[in-house]
Amino acid sequence: MAWLAGLLRRIVALLAALLASSCRALAIAASKARAAPRLLQLPMALAGPLLFRIGYNLYAHTRLGYLFYKRQVKKARERYPHGHSLPQPAVFSGMKILPIPVLSNNYSYLVIDIDSNCAVAVDPSDPLAVQSVIEKEGVTLEAILCTHKHWDHSGGNAALKRRHSSCRVYGSSYDDIPELTDPLSDKETITIGRLNFKALFTPGHTVGHMVYLLDGKPFEGPASLFSGDLLFLSGCGRIFEGTPETMLASLDLAANLAEDTLLWPGHEYALECLMFANLLEPENPFLLQKLQWVNQQRTEKRSTCPSTIGEEKQYNPFLRTHCQAIQDAMGLQRQSGEDWDVFRARVLKEVRLRKDVYKAN
Repeated sequence: MAWLAGLLRRIVALLAALLASSCRALAIAASKARAAPRLLQLPMALAGPLLFRIGYNLYAHTRLGYLFYKRQVKKARERYPHGHSLPQPAVFSGMKILPIPVLSNNYSYLVIDIDSNCAVAVDPSDPLAVQSVIEKEGVTLEAILCTHKHWDHSGGNAALKRRHSSCRVYGSSYDDIPELTDPLSDKETITIGRLNFKALFTPGHTVGHMVYLLDGKPFEGPASLFSGDLLFLSGCGRIFEGTPETMLASLDLAANLAEDTLLWPGHEYALECLMFANLLEPENPFLLQKLQWVNQQRTEKRSTCPSTIGEEKQYNPFLRTHCQAIQDAMGLQRQSGEDWDVFRARVLKEVRLRKDVYKAN
């Protein structure tokens, strides 16, 4: 796959050179017109985001993206032969949830109905890793639930479908999900044995992003939310294909679930997200306590999931746009006559922009 990395580098270098050339031309013209700051402001501001959008579209919508994903899988298997973290399975009365650490920071999940010996895979990034757990548990894979189209969440669909021909693949018809057999609508249910999932439409990260809420009552436990890239421990996904208003509505949907709902995110981002949140609310006692625990977990390379929706509402800045502390940290005030949710969307947009910059550093 070395040729792919080289090709991507050449594409980005070419685009950067074209943008730099354009900026130099504008600078010369601006110098002659004595108006350099005004003329250069727009192209220089757009250069970074433009290159990022081009890279994103190459990854999400072309064959190059798939080949890049395959390279990621190969490198991750070499670097993390046993996974990036030590997972902590959750066992209930007649049901297991097994996190599977894949790639460099993703999680896939295998949910098992013990009585019927059937299983559901959620976002199977690495088919070999997921198949290994299936064989170890001695279960039959009946379904794949896919939160969205990105290869690091859907790349294993085809290989698992070939191996388990009767397996159904569920997801949103708005996303181009590989091997999709059962397109879902908002609030549609999926029943596999005693496993009852409700699909919830949560656009923002992608146009068709969905999360899956597993009913815990048949197993004498709380509900479980498989959140993909909507919600992480103290974080949320980038707003690639939506607006802050769209993402806010999706995050509100998650925040309104029962507080004991277990959160099973698509990535191990907890430490970075909590460190960012600590910049915004340095005196939040719940945040400080969670940060201390996560620091210890990650020192030992242990998984940090699940958290709960109740916990997230105490320290996750993306669920706290209604809080004065977050608004003050962003330097934003509600304007006279401004709709409350429009204001909260402005706060969310600013928090997300700052997190993007923090992550880049």
